[in-house]
Amino acid sequence: MHTHMLFRGARIMGGPPELERGGDILVTDGAIAALGPSGSLKVPEPAAGRAAPAGCPEAPGQPESVTVDCTGLLAFPGFVDMHVHLRTPGHEHKEDLSSGLAAAAAGGFASVLAMPNTSPPVDGAAQVSDLLARAAKVRNGARLLQSACLTQGRKGESLCEYFEIREAGASAVTDDGGWVTDGAVMRRAIDYAAVCGLLPLTHPEDPTLSRGGSMHEGRVSTRLGLRGIPPQAEESAIYRDCALSLLTGNPVHVCHVSTAEGADLVRRFKAMGARVSCETAPHYLFLTHERVLGFDSHAKMNPPLRTERDREALRAALADGTVDAIATDHAPHSVLEKEVEFMDAACGITGLETAVPLALKLVRETGMPLARLASLMSLNPARLLGLPEPMKPGSPADLTLVDPDLEWTYLTEEGLSKSRNTPFEGWEFTGRAVMTVVGGEIRYRLVRPWRAGDGWLSDDPRPPARDRPSQPRPGASCPIGRLTLVLQLHARPTA
Repeated sequence: MHTHMLFRGARIMGGPPELERGGDILVTDGAIAALGPSGSLKVPEPAAGRAAPAGCPEAPGQPESVTVDCTGLLAFPGFVDMHVHLRTPGHEHKEDLSSGLAAAAAGGFASVLAMPNTSPPVDGAAQVSDLLARAAKVRNGARLLQSACLTQGRKGESLCEYFEIREAGASAVTDDGGWVTDGAVMRRAIDYAAVCGLLPLTHPEDPTLSRGGSMHEGRVSTRLGLRGIPPQAEESAIYRDCALSLLTGNPVHVCHVSTAEGADLVRRFKAMGARVSCETAPHYLFLTHERVLGFDSHAKMNPPLRTERDREALRAALADGTVDAIATDHAPHSVLEKEVEFMDAACGITGLETAVPLALKLVRETGMPLARLASLMSLNPARLLGLPEPMKPGSPADLTLVDPDLEWTYLTEEGLSKSRNTPFEGWEFTGRAVMTVVGGEIRYRLVRPWRAGDGWLSDDPRPPARDRPSQPRPGASCPIGRLTLVLQLHARPTA
């Protein structure tokens, strides 16, 4: 028995350019079966004369096809976040796999790459296997991609067993949260990772320059009397690791670039032929160190917020192709770590549920093409992490449907993350993800208070209201922003 989903009338980004004005996506058994102009594809009729497989009784009336009317929506290849902290194991009071993956799906992400700087660090194959197996049981969340430590215990000394880690399912290696200060160790790691098919990620921060700092070094830190972190702490580390990429001829990915000179270093090394890539985070594109005035701990992160000049330079680097990906660096913390004196507060903010609306805001402010956004948040991360090429027939049906005109206000109390440490509380946005599809399964659907007869359509991971039936009646439809989902129910014919 085949299952089909037809997404009809969306503006398709990241696929054939001619479909950007409108097209259909047919999904069969969890994979993209076909792409075509609007109205050109149809859901296949159910096959006649075939009974349900033995041992799999199926009640008549169970849906075998779904049509989604996507008029007015954008359909992106499922967004991929290359940099999240899910705090598992060891700090589940901040986030766990269930809450973090649910928040990712609600934010429009089909896949997320979790960092290994947990307690204990994820530096072995058994840990990778365990996390992936536990994440596979989360049915309302994004797909987990797991990274492992670059060195044992994140100590920067001995390399982990990359072959075993790769066999266990890891996608990358990194000592994120710290920089491998020994250049010889990093060189060996780059070579070993290339042989094993793993992407090495570097957290560029020279600790001898950043130690003791709590924000960007400049006039604001001087005014507040806080020890600053000079941009050279990041830039010197970027230079070394890009130079090692050029030396070895192997890939290196630079995490969370925050400075103008850091982006320019990546640009220049790319021009020299280095196989280097990089990411930046939404907060570096919208906030500056001025936000720290008032000692707001929700503006404390690592690397720190920089200057207006850096912010503008990063936007330019996105436009010219220097920056390959937008990643959230989702770093949840509880009030115990954030509602303290600024110098003692933990670094980092949540980002999974604000990244897409901020990216759409960036598109409006800069004129960035939507196709470029598809590259930054899906196509490039998928390529770097070795995932199947998205939005192609035969590839997994990972989709993010976006309503670009939906006006809303971000409130942490309505979010799915366990933590609420964000500087974007109360921001008004236009545009958000309204549905996230992972491998042909609807993992998130934005639900609005609307009743179709006595039927509701809801996959919201939050508990339903007391008077809300959990399943729709046959033929019910539910507007979701500008999206309407119509269930086409076919009784199974018997032999």
